[in-house]
Amino acid sequence: MKYRQLQQVIAFSLTNQRKSGCMSYAPDGKIMTDEKDLLLLKEKGLRGEGVTREEADRLAVYPDLDKVCDAAGEICRRWQGREVDSCSIVSARSGRCGEDCKWCAQASRHHTGCVTYNFLDTDDVLKAAEANSSAGIRRFSLVTSGRTVTKKDLEKFCEVFRELSEKTDLYLCASMGLLEEEEMQMLRDAGVKRYHCNMETSSKVFPTLCTTHTPEDKIRTIGYARKCGMEVCSGGIIGMGESLADRLDFAFELAALDVDSVPINILNPIPGTPLENTPLISEEDIIRTVALFRFIMPKKSLRFAGGRMRLSHESMLRIMTGGMNGVLMGDMLTTVSNTIADDRRLFKEAGLEF
Repeated sequence: MKYRQLQQVIAFSLTNQRKSGCMSYAPDGKIMTDEKDLLLLKEKGLRGEGVTREEADRLAVYPDLDKVCDAAGEICRRWQGREVDSCSIVSARSGRCGEDCKWCAQASRHHTGCVTYNFLDTDDVLKAAEANSSAGIRRFSLVTSGRTVTKKDLEKFCEVFRELSEKTDLYLCASMGLLEEEEMQMLRDAGVKRYHCNMETSSKVFPTLCTTHTPEDKIRTIGYARKCGMEVCSGGIIGMGESLADRLDFAFELAALDVDSVPINILNPIPGTPLENTPLISEEDIIRTVALFRFIMPKKSLRFAGGRMRLSHESMLRIMTGGMNGVLMGDMLTTVSNTIADDRRLFKEAGLEF
C-alpha cells in the first residue's frame, strides 16, 4: 500500500470510528454481557478476522476480563503457536537526540542523566549478539538515538550488520530513525530484514507528545522499508495519559498499516522528562489493552517490550497467556529489564516454548 493510500485509510478510520470518553464503549447503553457474543468474536479471530471498532468498543467493557483474555489467548495460539517470538536490542548510539518526544530519556533538552555515546564498539556489539544467540534469542537489533543517522554513520553501521550476518545466525533488525529510501536499501543490502519505526500512539494523541516530527513522517519511513523488501515492526507506548479509546484508535491505525510486529511498551515515567509525574496506567488496563490488540490484529506478532518490570508476576503471566506472543529481552535502552532467566521461568509457567 502506498504512502498516500495509508494516510487515506487512517483518516477514514479516525473520521468514522473515533469515540470519546468511556461511555462511548456502550452505544445506546448496550454493554456486551452475553458470553455467546464473546464466543462469536473469538471465532472471528480464530478465522483470522479482526473485530470492528464497534465490536472492540463492546469488548472494552465486557465485565469478565479473564474470559476476554482467555479468548485472546486462544486466538494468539491459533496464529502464533506456543513458541515465544524473542528479540533483543542494543543501543548502538545513545543520547543527544534533538527531537522533543516527551517520554524519552535520550532527548537532549530533557535533563535525565542519560548515558551518551556516538558509537558502540563493534566488538561489544558482536559479544552482545553472540550472547543473545547462545541464550536462544532469535532476533537482534541495533537501535540509535536521534531523528536519523548520517550516510557516513550509516555506512559504519552497515559494516557492523555485514559482520553480524557473517558470524551469527540471528535475524537482523534495525531502528535508526526516519531514513530515506536509499538509506533503507543500504541496510537491506547489509543483511537487515526488519525495520523498526514505532508510531508510538494514535495520530490524534501524537502531536501532544512530540512536535519535531509527525505520524506522516513515520508512515513514509515504513513505506520505504517495505519498498526495500523489509518486514516492519511498529507499535508504541501505552500509559502516556491517553484514554482507552485513544488506544483503540492506535490499534486500528496499526491494523490499517498492516505491520508485521507490534511492540507494546508501558510508560516508565523517567525523572527529567515532561512525563515524569504521569500517573501509572493500571495493570488491569494493560491486560485489557493487550487482549483488545489481539482481537483487532489476530494474526500479528504482539511483543511485550519496555516497562514490564513494574508489573506483578501475576499480571505478566496473564498478559503472556492473554494475547501476547513475543518478548523483547535483555537491554531495554534506558529502562531496567527482566533477566533472561526470569523470562524463561515466566514462559514455562505460561505453557510457552523458548
